[in-house]
Amino acid sequence: MIDDKNLTAQQKADFDTHVDTAVEAVMKKYDRESNVRIWSGTPAKIVKWLSAFFSLYCIYVTLFSTAMPEIRLNIFLGLILIIGYLHYPIKKSSCGYVAPGLQDSISISLKLDMKPRINTIPFYDIIIMLAGAIPFFYFAYNAESIIKLALRVTSLRNPNYYMMIAMAIIAILSMMELCRRCVGIPILCVVGILMAYAFSTVRFGKVIYDLFYSTGDGLRSTPIEVCAKYIVVFIIFGAFLERTGISTFFINLANAIAGASSGGPAKVAVISSALCGMVSGSSVGNTVTTGSVTIPMMKRTGYKPEFSGAVEAAASTGGQIMPPIMGAAAFLMAEYMGIPYSQVALKAILPAVLYFAGIYIAVHLEAKKLGLKGIPKEELPRLLKLLPKSYLLLPLIILVVMVSMNIYTMQFSAAIAIGFAIFVGFLNKDERLTFGKIVDALEAGGRGTITVAVACAMAGLVAGCITSTGLASELITMVVNISGGHTFIALVLTMICCIVLGMGVPTTANYCIMAATCAPILMAPAIGIEKICAHFFVFYFGIVADITPPVALAAYAGSAIAKAPPMKTAFNATRLAIAAFIVPYIFAFTPAMLFENVNPIIEIANAGALLTQILIVAQIIVICATALLGIFGVAVALNGYLFRPVNIIFRVIICAGGLSMLIPGIMSDLIGLILVGAVVAFQYSKR
Repeated sequence: MIDDKNLTAQQKADFDTHVDTAVEAVMKKYDRESNVRIWSGTPAKIVKWLSAFFSLYCIYVTLFSTAMPEIRLNIFLGLILIIGYLHYPIKKSSCGYVAPGLQDSISISLKLDMKPRINTIPFYDIIIMLAGAIPFFYFAYNAESIIKLALRVTSLRNPNYYMMIAMAIIAILSMMELCRRCVGIPILCVVGILMAYAFSTVRFGKVIYDLFYSTGDGLRSTPIEVCAKYIVVFIIFGAFLERTGISTFFINLANAIAGASSGGPAKVAVISSALCGMVSGSSVGNTVTTGSVTIPMMKRTGYKPEFSGAVEAAASTGGQIMPPIMGAAAFLMAEYMGIPYSQVALKAILPAVLYFAGIYIAVHLEAKKLGLKGIPKEELPRLLKLLPKSYLLLPLIILVVMVSMNIYTMQFSAAIAIGFAIFVGFLNKDERLTFGKIVDALEAGGRGTITVAVACAMAGLVAGCITSTGLASELITMVVNISGGHTFIALVLTMICCIVLGMGVPTTANYCIMAATCAPILMAPAIGIEKICAHFFVFYFGIVADITPPVALAAYAGSAIAKAPPMKTAFNATRLAIAAFIVPYIFAFTPAMLFENVNPIIEIANAGALLTQILIVAQIIVICATALLGIFGVAVALNGYLFRPVNIIFRVIICAGGLSMLIPGIMSDLIGLILVGAVVAFQYSKR
């Protein structure tokens, strides 16, 4: 254990440098978005300013542009290709750092297997970049004439047929190659299979038109429209918010609230990761950033390394379902479901609370079982001393209020929130926002947009192939036949699809694909899941892919910091996040958990509006209370400890009671309450 109080200023600086380098190394190993080219000197300034101007351009377009979508979106995609190829090399080794070796949880050193390649971009990358971007800019410049031609643009009667076909193919292939570099191969496999099927069943020119020249399908379908219109501004907002010092404030706040309790560092990890994760939108990035602080603390307290890494991975992954930000996919959900974003955030509250309550209860029970103590109070920040820093929350509050009012557009609300983030950043003396940090935030926003935009473009190709071939109806028929019309079996099949497709794929891309393929299947009359429930179902299981073996990138990142076996860490993370595997099934069958179709518990003839509202509120309170008790029962069953060790019989009983209480309904709640209450009372009497 290192006591940083006895270190000199130089030693502290060296220590921080080691930690920062280790964090970067872990990110490069487990997060494709971090495998970027290394620029230095003048080239670094050029790339930085290009990315910053791209962010400014995106903000301007979303707020003020009146150009037709074919112009806006083609310029956006062309710029994404240019910025993307400037940042992402053809393979990982081109980034410089390879295979980090983490010596222990505090003093960290790296093994560099090769010298970093600085200021290097091969000629073929320049050719691919320009050749891929030109078709988009050409389309934007000639948008009106191309739109008028419609399907004739890819007809043999068009004198420019071969040129138009060649440009479309080059643009699609260059976007797919950029996807391989910054997103991963799994989503490309899906796109490749669907494209092969489309070309084998539909006229070649028709498929090319649907994928590239169509005004409503393919690359310019709903995902990329939402990305260019909403998501990019919120990504930039997140970049600014991180530079205000709010992450440090969240960690200190979590320490002040829970640091002194039993197993305090693990509870700090849960709270801080939930707060930081809703801003970052990246489970791996959040795991590494907050985990570099919380995981060593957990290990020093007495938690096992694999449990420490699992707690951080599970909590960081859940940050993407934490209202009000919820990562980029929430805006796509609002668009796909046709409801305001504020309603999406509202409906996500109870499932998110259950998710984090399950993890929090599990780490508390683990601490009690191991007899772990908290952090000494004298080492923790005082809550009263943190109150003056609460102004850092102002941008988030402004954003939530403006979005909830439904008076202003989401992009305008995000732009105002960015302004407030800059303002509070100037006020923070500890991490004051300088002009250089503003440019850094704009650059980070531009760079962060690349992966999301490319993933959305690939999702558009998936939707385009399905539209061209009419595959949606065939998929519905196939799933209905396999499931035999049983809703539960159809949900299990959908869950498996989401987890498999989500392995190593950003949540946004996974949700877009599943929203285009599996959500309609669940909504088919033969299955009968409501629209909102179906979309939340695929959203949740796309997220938990980051902690589900065998490709659990967030868990592997946590294991690297904790120096724990990766697979053990992944299985522990899955156990801790059990709520994410149970709750979606509950709200699929009972939409009341999403505050959907909530009716008064008792029907009163000619009841007044006020009484009806009171009854609805009462029912929502009952749903929340019983769901929390239910997740408590499931956590006790999985942990095997309450006031004392719980034997297998009582674990089965309390698990059954917990699951019963998770199902909204008077009878199920009463049965669950009796079972859980009986086990708790018996355990308490025998403690």
